[in-house]
Amino acid sequence: MPAKKTSKESLQKAEKKPKREKQIKPDSKSDGYELIITEKPKVALKIANALADDKVNKDSEKGAPYYEITHKNRKIFVGCAVGHLFGLMEKGGNKWKYPVFDVEWVPLSKMSKSSSFSKKYLDVLKKISANANAFTVATDYDVEGEVIGLNVLRFACKQQDGSRMKFSALTKPDLVNAYENKMPTIDWGQAEAGLLRHEMDYYYGINISRALTSAMKTAGTFMVLSSGRVQGPTLKIIVDREEEIKSFVAKKYWQIRLLGKAESDEIEAWHKKNKFWEKKEADDIMEKTSERKCFVKNVQREEVKKFAPNPFDLTTLQMETYRCFRINPKRCLEIAQSLYTDGLISYPRTSSQQLPFGIGFVSIMKSLYANDAYVEKIKELTLMLSGHSRILSKEELFRTVETVKLVPNNGSKTDPAHPAIYPTGITPKKLSEEERKIYDLIVKRFIATFGKAAVKEKVVVELSVEDEMFVANGMTTLERAWYSLYEPYAISKEVEVPRVEIGDEIKVKSIEELEKETQPPKRYSPASLVKELANKNLGTKATRAQIIDTLFRRGYVKGQLIEATELGIQTEKILEKYCPEIVDEELTRHFEIESDMVMEKKKKREEVLEEAKKVLLKVLEKFTKKEREVGKDLKSAYKETRHTASFIGECPVCKKGSLKIITSKKTRKRFIACDRYPECKTTFGIPQSGGIKPIAEKCEKCGSPMVVILYKGKKPWKFCINPNCPSKEEYKKKKMENSANNNSNSDKDNAK
Repeated sequence: MPAKKTSKESLQKAEKKPKREKQIKPDSKSDGYELIITEKPKVALKIANALADDKVNKDSEKGAPYYEITHKNRKIFVGCAVGHLFGLMEKGGNKWKYPVFDVEWVPLSKMSKSSSFSKKYLDVLKKISANANAFTVATDYDVEGEVIGLNVLRFACKQQDGSRMKFSALTKPDLVNAYENKMPTIDWGQAEAGLLRHEMDYYYGINISRALTSAMKTAGTFMVLSSGRVQGPTLKIIVDREEEIKSFVAKKYWQIRLLGKAESDEIEAWHKKNKFWEKKEADDIMEKTSERKCFVKNVQREEVKKFAPNPFDLTTLQMETYRCFRINPKRCLEIAQSLYTDGLISYPRTSSQQLPFGIGFVSIMKSLYANDAYVEKIKELTLMLSGHSRILSKEELFRTVETVKLVPNNGSKTDPAHPAIYPTGITPKKLSEEERKIYDLIVKRFIATFGKAAVKEKVVVELSVEDEMFVANGMTTLERAWYSLYEPYAISKEVEVPRVEIGDEIKVKSIEELEKETQPPKRYSPASLVKELANKNLGTKATRAQIIDTLFRRGYVKGQLIEATELGIQTEKILEKYCPEIVDEELTRHFEIESDMVMEKKKKREEVLEEAKKVLLKVLEKFTKKEREVGKDLKSAYKETRHTASFIGECPVCKKGSLKIITSKKTRKRFIACDRYPECKTTFGIPQSGGIKPIAEKCEKCGSPMVVILYKGKKPWKFCINPNCPSKEEYKKKKMENSANNNSNSDKDNAK
């Protein structure tokens, strides 16, 4: 009897035996099948479900899914690209040399380990395209989506073109319509513009970044610095604002306020001149009006209409999301994209503020009615537009919705690819807290944009005291209209002014002279900076938030209200001094316009790319001649930034040195120590995980310096560096009490 094989022998045999791959063969009744290329797995499944005549057959390779369906007796495979599968890379060469213009598209999995997951998706697309005889691109309909689709066609499917589905929402009717009316070719205008942007961004990004890094190396310091075609001008906008703030000199001025009573109602009025730049002038008026009688000189009342808001484009959605929830633009786009792929909203990367009638306003309203959160809003809108005064039954409501004229208050901005952002009407099953907030905002904005104009009463009352005029301004809402539909996000400032008539006497309670100062310009918030970039036509709606995020990651900016760091300021100043073209927004805007002309097929991509290369070569030539000076200046800025980022405060022991965050070269552990070592050997331990950031705060318990420990996905933790701080004893005591309570509860459970 033969000896039984060991598990090791069996494993070796299994390893030698090649695994048979599932063969995808054409349908025997036809010459092949069609391949639909999507951008994400969720979208692939939605398209498969929308087009399938019967069941959807799912298969996968190493976790990368694809779907097989039959549509009108035609076999179709639906695969996904999970975003970009290919990226630009230099052909050979030295990674620190520049200029670089010889580039090629290669799989992302070959470019970085972090993108290795994309290989399985590429392999699946290659496999299921092998026997296909028709190809349809169904990626996001914008320049990025077109590049993704084109690259899959070229490099995975070995095709030069394919048909194109165009849709703005992932509902079954939208997807079926997009398939039945697909374009015969991809959108070559979008594809060429997308390739141009990628190539220009790569040329500028890699060459300028290498030039900056090389300059640092000549100064004896290694640090990877970066700039780019849009990043440079964006940094300049922030630095210019920082310079305005630093150079701002406050100027004193005076205002005169009157507080009085009209019968039983309070009234507040300000001197008509508003600001007095000379104190003596204000003092003279104070003396003139002291203990004098006040009479109503004039009253103006005017009804003002406040029209419903425009539908959301991406920029206004990002701004409103930041205003209402303090969610930054990058995160807002991520969440909106997730809501889109779940089929809940239309495509978010749009510049349009217009909703076309073709999306089916009535159908969406009826669908939203199925969501309890919006029943009352839709009832209110229907009553508002129909003039009915009673609550309607569901059947009456739907009949009324079909008869009233739903007309959105469209804005002026348009987008040839997509309409404004709108809800599809599909009821969400489960949303995170952030998703719920943004979805609610989008739905209520959509409903509100159909609402009637709100009516406000604007009141201006002029008061006279010895011929010195004081003005009281009021604004009250007479008809809330769309404001109530957009609650709680509508802003409606109410200022009541008493009902008075000309000649009425006002009892003066006080007249005050207030000393004030002019205020410096405000720093940009992430949302206001996105708006500024949009106004200046820098970057695209899809890239602006990412550019701001890059500035943070490079250490050029910091803070919720964006502040340029010393490194950011010096880097911008150095670039402006030695090669101003890099931070010139006019040059960047020029190429944005050129890209749009390529998309509109008014210019050739190669023509614009050649112009961009010539401009860049001139910039780099100037930069190279000044490389040592640039490096010296950058090194100095880098040292200052490192000092600021690691400075904790004065050493509490020697009182002469400064406490700094230090990382040991041997153990790689970090700690806080006095910079007068070895004269002063004061050290403090700190947590080894998470980011660490100094703050200008002292501990309330012991007065020691504090730092903030940053953990991804968690609230920042303020940490006192003093190991003997009373707060730590309180924390330990509380922890022990909680532990004892848990043990006690456990003992009770065991006894039961």
